[in-house]
Amino acid sequence: MISALIDLNRADDGGLVAQLTGQLRSLIAAGRLAKGRALPSSRRLASDLGVSRNTVTYAFEQLAAEGYLEASHGRRPVVTDGAERLEGAGAVASRIRPAKPQLSPWASQLMHTDWPMSYQAPLKPLRPGHGDVREFPNEIWARCLRRSAVRAAKRELGSVNRTPLREALAHYLATSRGVRATADQIMILPSAQAALTLIAAALVSPGDDVWVEDPGYPGAAAAFRASGARVAGIRLDEQGMQAMPGMAVPKLVFMTPSHQHPTGRLMSLARRTEFLRSSKPGKTWIVEDDYDGELHYDSRPVPALQGLDAHGRVFYVGTFSKAMTSDIRLGYLVVPPALVSTFEIAQRHIGLIASSHIQEALAEFIADGHFLAHLRRMRRLYHARRDHLVEGLERHLGEVLSVEVPSGGIQLVARLKRGRADRAAVKRLVDAGVETRALSSLALGTPRDHGVLLGFAAWRESEISAAVRTMASCF
Repeated sequence: MISALIDLNRADDGGLVAQLTGQLRSLIAAGRLAKGRALPSSRRLASDLGVSRNTVTYAFEQLAAEGYLEASHGRRPVVTDGAERLEGAGAVASRIRPAKPQLSPWASQLMHTDWPMSYQAPLKPLRPGHGDVREFPNEIWARCLRRSAVRAAKRELGSVNRTPLREALAHYLATSRGVRATADQIMILPSAQAALTLIAAALVSPGDDVWVEDPGYPGAAAAFRASGARVAGIRLDEQGMQAMPGMAVPKLVFMTPSHQHPTGRLMSLARRTEFLRSSKPGKTWIVEDDYDGELHYDSRPVPALQGLDAHGRVFYVGTFSKAMTSDIRLGYLVVPPALVSTFEIAQRHIGLIASSHIQEALAEFIADGHFLAHLRRMRRLYHARRDHLVEGLERHLGEVLSVEVPSGGIQLVARLKRGRADRAAVKRLVDAGVETRALSSLALGTPRDHGVLLGFAAWRESEISAAVRTMASCF
């Protein structure tokens, strides 16, 4: 009578084997098929159910592997004594409150941070950190992707860091940012954050001292803490990260000298030279994150810190997510010559490998001039949007906020003139439909700065105006 207890649906996408296995398992669990009971032969049950014998055989084999049936060649399968214990253990486990998992110290801290931003979707004005994906030349990019896909069959395996893209990047970085590097020093990674993870894994040991900007980019502190570093936040002045004479030189210094994150301040040449002078070759490393270095508006961009380094002490980190589109998921890392071999091996071991298909498409996008053409257009567009946001904030919120106008980038800081309740202000704004970030949430220790971080690049002027009016009504 077992066949009368089974109902198979041939239109079910799950397949007959999965249905039969599941229903037999449920019958055993419910006690409908008691321990010690012999099931029909595979031939007999297949005939009764109107299915192939293989369907029944596969189901029996799966249940035997799970411990519900005992099967041997030439004998009918029998429900095992252990089947009852298996189901009993599952029932007991379902009634027991699961134990709290034991996490690493680093993972334990993640729930207490606001990075990445806790309100991720949908994208609303004026969320910082984004360019305008609506202005990206998607048709041109799609053609590059299609051609890369067609060439895939003829593509040699080669390096995980594709030579055409490394060469295109080496030329672009040399001419636009003053970076001094050969193509083989450039590693292509899934993101700029992946570059920081790779640096931390290869260079930072538990207990090493690491300096980061305060306030600064939370992802840097997260990456270095994961390696057990003692992360210290270094205060800013008008030139960005302050040099700290008299303090013990750390193992690593992380900075954003071209557009300090989040303030947008530019580090002077004298300050850059001071950091280089205090960094001992082979003992102290500097990580320069140039996350939006392509986007300068008011003057010629200051060359990268990496280009001033004559002793191979500086890592240069960049990303395409700000200038192009965030879902491209490509960043890059310029590695000092002495560490290239080590980092290539580490990249493979950790698995921080970017799609060769995307790499080849991007190499073509750059070589054909589309990247620079897009950059020129975005600089004009974002410049106008920055000025529009600044003008709106000064007109509607000048008594409440003091705007710090960056020379480039995709976001700005507006500081509270009175009070320190920036997190409460951000909550009120988010509830009203304006996404922003509290400046105090970017501090490593006790916050010294209070204000809001506002993105302008991703939003059209009409959207910026509407958001500013909403902000004014909230404040």
